[in-house]
Amino acid sequence: MPGPTLASKVYTIVRRRILNGELPPGQHMSRRRVATEMRTSMPPAAAALQRLEFEGLLVSRPRAGTRVRVPSPADVLEHFVVREALETAAAMRAALTASAVELKRLEALARRVDELGVKGDVKLYSSLHRRFHRGIAAASHCAALQDAVDQCLAFTALWLTHNRQPFPTGPNTLHQEIVEAISSRDAGKAAEAVRKHLAAANAHAVEALPSPEPRLAWRLVRKRPQNRRPAYRPGQEAR
Repeated sequence: MPGPTLASKVYTIVRRRILNGELPPGQHMSRRRVATEMRTSMPPAAAALQRLEFEGLLVSRPRAGTRVRVPSPADVLEHFVVREALETAAAMRAALTASAVELKRLEALARRVDELGVKGDVKLYSSLHRRFHRGIAAASHCAALQDAVDQCLAFTALWLTHNRQPFPTGPNTLHQEIVEAISSRDAGKAAEAVRKHLAAANAHAVEALPSPEPRLAWRLVRKRPQNRRPAYRPGQEAR
């Protein structure tokens, strides 16, 4: 397989495992280890980690190596400034361009996300939360905006996946209110609903940041069964 294809494969796997919480903030990332686990050479592994660092999911420092980024309170506050700009734009466009099918899908996702916000699997909440907000961006029918929102939401997953409870203040319907506003076809209402949701999320995000607990070892692929029959070699008698 050509180098770029291998690098994309490594990038996709490592990125997915960061976003679903398997590789937590502070986790040390070694190019050599990644290459070994993925059974590839160093260049594709290095290219994949460099791309993740460019996206802000990894950070490299002298003598500290490369690690999964540990968001600081300042990082989170600045992140919400960018996220508000992107997601209000997406919601305003979606109010004008979203189809009935897209709105129905968003409504179902919003109901599920709001339910999981106070009870349920936090990792599942994080996954559906990302899908919901990506769905709004997709309904804007602007590919560049969708890509920007997706990258922004990846940063959100750095801490959201490790929160014990995304919204500790009790039941809320903020995501459903966003869909209701978009469905009204009023771009101003859609933008205001997104701002309300992000203000609530911002208020909780900094105090809920997880403390990093890097693991000493990790694997990207499963171990092969130990009881496999040895490969046949010429000159050996088959058994």
